[in-house]
Amino acid sequence: MVFLDLGDQRFDITNRALVMGILNRTPDSFYDAGQYWDFDDFLAKAEKLVGDGADFLDVGGVKAGPGDDVSLDEELERVVPAIEALRSRFDLPLSIDTWRAEVLRQCIEVGATIGNDISGFADPDYLPVAAAGDASVIATHIRLAPRVPDPEPVYDDLVGDVREFLRARAEQALAAGIPRERIVVDAGLDLGKTRRMSWELLHRSDELATLGFPLLLSASNKRFLFELLETERHDIASGTTAAHAVGIALGCRIIRAHDVKAGRRVADLMAEILAARNAR
Repeated sequence: MVFLDLGDQRFDITNRALVMGILNRTPDSFYDAGQYWDFDDFLAKAEKLVGDGADFLDVGGVKAGPGDDVSLDEELERVVPAIEALRSRFDLPLSIDTWRAEVLRQCIEVGATIGNDISGFADPDYLPVAAAGDASVIATHIRLAPRVPDPEPVYDDLVGDVREFLRARAEQALAAGIPRERIVVDAGLDLGKTRRMSWELLHRSDELATLGFPLLLSASNKRFLFELLETERHDIASGTTAAHAVGIALGCRIIRAHDVKAGRRVADLMAEILAARNAR
């Protein structure tokens, strides 16, 4: 059996993939374009994600792509009250999507139990803060840095380079005192990757899963899907579902989802399929 610890909750992820519900506290999100910026709308969205079967919620106050500068104080104003409000309402693990150690620290103080860092722990204080707060961490591969355009990325060995990056970041987390059961890795689809690179990383997820840490798949409504399908961003629900099924079959054990109900269905179906196959 394989376990993942998020806060005081332990999950058996041997066959079952967890569903992370996405909550944006940004006025310029790539997907919802600030649809849930109003705090009441944000809380209503959270309630829907929980009702649809989210295992945990991920709150982000700064989008990953280029955009207007967001200061530390502004990010704190966006996410700390959000985490505090969610903690008072729901008994689910809460993740803070930030690459700033101070944001992680203050969010842990009000109830966050996971640090989701798309910078690959670029802030030297990030892992010590997580360790001190008994938080789980998610190490994501990125070629340059968050918010920095990277339109023509080049790799010597795409999968090998990403795998080594994630291995090194997981080792850093272990060295900082974070238990293995609290460390997650993410290939970072679309972060410094072309559509073909993201697709290759998806269908070679099994090679990343051999690192021995739970693998998170962040494919929901991503650019590589609507470019490959030659359609619009809001017309790729079937592509997202297909990507989730492929990823889970190849070893991903967390899917980060905008549509939690659809994600929950595919995760539960794949759990039954994997359990039956492994019982042979």
